[in-house]
This record gives sequence, C-alpha cells and structure tokens, in this order.
Amino acid sequence: MKISMERWFLLMAVTWAVHAQAAPPTEEEELALAYGDKSFVSIASGARQPIARSPSVASVITAEDIAAIGAADLDEALETVPGLHVARSPLGYNPIYTIRGIYSQYNPQVLMLVNGIPITGAYFGDRSLIWGGMPVENIARIEVIRGPGSALYGADAFSGVINIITKTAADIGGTELGLRAGSFDSRDGWVQYGGVLGSYSVAAYLRAGSTDGQRRIIAADALTGTPFPTLAPGPVNLGREAIDGRFDLSRDKWRLRAGYQQRDNGGSGAGIASALDPVGSNFGERISTDLTYQDTNFAPDLDVTAQASYLHITEQSDLTLYPPGFPGFPDGVIGNPDKWERHLRFNLSAAYTGLHSHKLRFGAGTQNDNLYRTRETKNFTLVPVPGGFFPVPLGSMVDVTDTAPFLRPHSRRVNYVYAQDEWGFVKDWYLTAGVRHDRYSDFGGTTNPRVALVWDTAYNLTSKLLYGRAFRPPAFAELYNINNPVALGNPNLKPETNESVEMAFAWQAAASLQANLNMFHYQMKDILRFVQNPDNTYTAQNAGRQHGHGMEVELVWDASARLRLSGNYAQQRSVDEATGQDAGNAPRHHVYARADWRFMPGWVLDTQLNYIDDREREPGDTRPDIADYHTVDLTLRSQKRSSAWGFAFSVRNLFDADAREPSPAPGLIPNDLPLAPREYRFELSHLF
Repeated sequence: MKISMERWFLLMAVTWAVHAQAAPPTEEEELALAYGDKSFVSIASGARQPIARSPSVASVITAEDIAAIGAADLDEALETVPGLHVARSPLGYNPIYTIRGIYSQYNPQVLMLVNGIPITGAYFGDRSLIWGGMPVENIARIEVIRGPGSALYGADAFSGVINIITKTAADIGGTELGLRAGSFDSRDGWVQYGGVLGSYSVAAYLRAGSTDGQRRIIAADALTGTPFPTLAPGPVNLGREAIDGRFDLSRDKWRLRAGYQQRDNGGSGAGIASALDPVGSNFGERISTDLTYQDTNFAPDLDVTAQASYLHITEQSDLTLYPPGFPGFPDGVIGNPDKWERHLRFNLSAAYTGLHSHKLRFGAGTQNDNLYRTRETKNFTLVPVPGGFFPVPLGSMVDVTDTAPFLRPHSRRVNYVYAQDEWGFVKDWYLTAGVRHDRYSDFGGTTNPRVALVWDTAYNLTSKLLYGRAFRPPAFAELYNINNPVALGNPNLKPETNESVEMAFAWQAAASLQANLNMFHYQMKDILRFVQNPDNTYTAQNAGRQHGHGMEVELVWDASARLRLSGNYAQQRSVDEATGQDAGNAPRHHVYARADWRFMPGWVLDTQLNYIDDREREPGDTRPDIADYHTVDLTLRSQKRSSAWGFAFSVRNLFDADAREPSPAPGLIPNDLPLAPREYRFELSHLF
C-alpha cells in the first residue's frame, strides 16, 4: 500500500515508550469497564449466544468502544467494523454503508434495526433521504452482520444487518447531563435517566443539537463548464438542527418503547442535481413506538415473544436544483417533493428447547407499508432535448400534487413465516438451518434459506462454513415513480438477490490475543437499476449482475491491563458482470488500527487510524481512480469509576487529510465529495 505512515508510527512509538513505565496490570474487571462485553451477540440467530459460535460473521461495538474513539455519530462507530466503509451520497451527504464491495446510491441493501425493529422507508428502501445522522449517547451496543440475513430478518438484509440497541435503566443507572461543543459551530446537549419507579424500570433520553456542518469547497459541479450559471467553487451545505428522544418502560414480561427524531433546516449536501444549493433545506421527522411481550417460561422449554410496532416518517424539502439566473428562472429551478409514510408491524415468535441438542425457533408476522400522502410544488417541467432533458419554466411555483406528481400514494402488505433449528448433532459440531418465506402484495413471494456449520475445532479455535441467500424488494420509487423521465417506475419488477458462501475462523491464540479470519464469495442477480430507453428516459429494470470475493482479518491484543492494540484489514474485489470491470466506488483495501492506552489511573488516550485504498470508478466513468486517503484521530478521556464527572477531548482528522468520497457516475461533481477537515470536540458529562 502506497502511503507514508511515519506520523502514525511516531504516535504509536510514544504510546509504547511511555507504557514501559506504566503501573502493574489492574484487576480483570477494569478491562470490562474499558471495553465492554463483546463476547456475545443476539443478531445472528435471534437469541443471545457467544459470538464465536454464532451462525454468522458478526461484530459488536460497545458503548465503551464508542466513547474510546470519541464518536459523536453512529457512522463514526460503524467505520471501525471490518468490511464496512461509510461512503457519502451527494444528497445531504447521507451515509452509504458499503459492505464487502456492495455500493449503491440509496443503499437499500443494508437493513438497519433499532432494538430489532426495521427503520426502513418505503420510497427508496433506505433510512430516508433526510437522515441527518444518529447520536450515540443513548446507544448501549451495536451489532453488525456482514453477509445475507434474510432467512431471519427478511427484506433488505442483503449485504448486512445493523442493529442498534439503546440503553435501558440498568445501562444508565441515574441521571446524566451532557454537553458537547466543537468545530463548525457544533453544539449538543442531552439528559438521560435510568432508574426504578415503583415496579417499573424507566429509561428516558432527550438530546438537542445544531451544527453549521463542515464547509469544504467543491471546486466544480454539474454546471461547471456549461453556458449556465454555477455557484462552484463553493462549500457543501451540511448544517442542521436536531432533536432526538427515547423512552423505555418495562415491567415483568412487558416492555414499551418510543422514539422521536427530528431534523430541521437540513442542508442539501452537494445539491439534489449535483449543482451547489447553499439555501436548500429539508425537514424530517420519525415517530416510533413498539410494545413487546416476552415470557421465557410460557410453557416448559418454550419461550414466546409477541411484538407490535409503529413507525411514521415525514419528509419535506425546499430545494433549488439549479441556481438563480438559470435561463428562464430568476429565482432558480425549484422543486419541493414531500411524502408521508406509516409502517405497522406485528410478529409472534417462539423458541423451543425441549428436544435434545436442538433449539427450534419459529416465527410469523405481518406488516403494512403505506406511503399514504405525497405533495409536490415546483416551478419547472422537464422536456426532452438531444442527449437528455431540460427544465422549462412554469412561470411560478405550481402545486402539481393532483396533476403531475412524482408519485401517488401506494401501500403494500407483507406476510411472512420462518423456521430455524440450531442442532448440536455431535460433540463440538453445531448446525443451524433456517428458511423464511415472505409474501408481498405487489410482486409475489420470495423464499430465502441459510445454513451454518460451526465446529469447535480446538479448545481455542472455532471454524465456520456459512451459506445464505437474501433479497431486496423493489422500492416504491422503482415500482411507481411517474412524471420523472430520469427515474420512471416499473410495476413488473422482481427482487434483486444475493447468495453468499463464507468461511470464518476465530482463534484465541492466547489469553491476551484474539484473531479472526473471514473469507467470502457472493453473487448478486437481478440488480435493480434505472436503465436508459430509446427516447432517453430512464426506467427501473432488473438489469444487472455482480459477484465478489474477499477476506477480513481482525486482531485484538491486550498487551497489558493498560494497553490494548486492535485493528482489522479488509480486502475485496467486486465485478460488474456486464462489463467485466470493477463494480466501482468501494475500497479494495481498508485498514483500521486502534490503540487504547490507560496511561494513568482514571485517564485513557485513544488513537485510531483509518486507511481507504484502491477505489476504482464505476464502469463507464472515465475519470481517474478515486484518491486514497488516511485519517488519524486522537481522544483523551476520563475513566473514573469513583467520579460522577466525565470528560473527553477529541481531534478528528488530526493531520487535516484531504479525504474524499466518490461522486456517482457520470461525474457531475468531477473532484468528488470532500470530507471534514481537522475537527475539535470537547465533551463534559455528569451522572447524578
């Protein structure tokens, strides 16, 4: 890899040199305090089990990990997972969770859950276009599966599954007040409470914050070099105001949760049409609630869980596609697409352990996805011209909701059943086999199996052979879009699919040294893409195939009770089968390294390196390959069990690297999407 890393090695050398004078190792529980419990996982099979024996390749990020790296947002934590890279979309700089080389603009191939419940929107099948990040103060742990998970989780568990587990009363243990301030005029404040009120366990969280966002310059945009006015060079538009709230109430076998997320004055990123839009803004709101009943002794050897959930999503935008002065548009080309969704889910599951060496799990459920309202106002219409389309003025802002909207209301119902058996058929061998069938009201059914063979090869070595199949259903935009000639829907689509084979090894080389190796091969079929028609319009089609292979290596070494060194290396090669070329945009090599040094009682210095290497362009994109980059972050924080005060100071992108994520083909933003420069953060908290 072509990179000079002297500065990184200098930081590590200082860490090692001073460590030689550190105090003797402390008690074993201090390691748990420092790093959290990463030895178990629940996302892989639906029940808590040791991560080494889980029937998937899974990773766990604890609240302690999040604090160690100075993360303030979910994406900063996810970047530490092997085989997962967080790229960026021009649209509001939304995250693109690129797992094992599978990259797409709206990223519907990754299923995100909060406490096991999907937060997927119906329009593009993603987390919604108005995301605006997710704070981490109320996160207890994050569990990530790389590879297919549809046999358990159904739709969108395609390249991976991310489950965010929020804090309960036991995780908080009192009342915490926190403040964070930093670069880009960023300010956050939060309060969270966890305790017992009578016979109820109660947890509550409220956070408010705002930021101007990093304002690195985009030198050229889609209008640069054309006869039309452009605002480039100019800064990206990433400001926003945010409110987040959560509530958790439990008693005996019942748990009620509720969540609220609001993003206001959210910036348009690099522009909805890849033309800079410094005044564009978005409003997004999510309201969720779920009620769970679980009886672990419903009958002898029978654990029963019933759950109902509701999610409401609002997205409203005020966007300028092209700036003032565009021919015929003194105020600019303006479009305001709004949409409202509600999602209802109910599922019932049972786990039976009454058969020797078997653990049977059954489940059934139903969900209704309803994009029940759309609204659109704009001052233009698109007309065909040679080589594409051109905006023509309507004379004023016109409400086209009833005449020519981008989409009319639609809904779908999904019913599903699944079964899984975890069978210890001989000593040290475990076979997990499962299958799930989903029936959609708009395109029919799909069946997805998985098989996992786990072998305790030696007392310190576990080996796995895994197979899984997953699907991603067509989103409403792909099925039903109208009056948008560059993205027309097609009601005759079928799901895209992914089959994967993996081998994994977990080796406890010594009490202080853990090593993991994962190797994978996948095959994607019927990929959903907008394909150009003879009249230059674009219609959604099942029109692609892609395959890939690679490996991931993880190492964790507790050099002493005061120093932990950890990291991972991921390598992948993904190929677009129509062209035989690299599928594009995803790093072929990704290196992550971290050092946690408790240099004196109650204080920790954390250093991390993130290195992104060898990203090629999409087929047909003739720009040079995307530049490699590496960033280094430092965090100094207190860690005193005896003190109620918490302190942290972080510097991200310490050496002010010019880091960039790819802009999509055909390169309307030629020099890609610049990431944040050097950033400072200060955090103070107090637990009462």
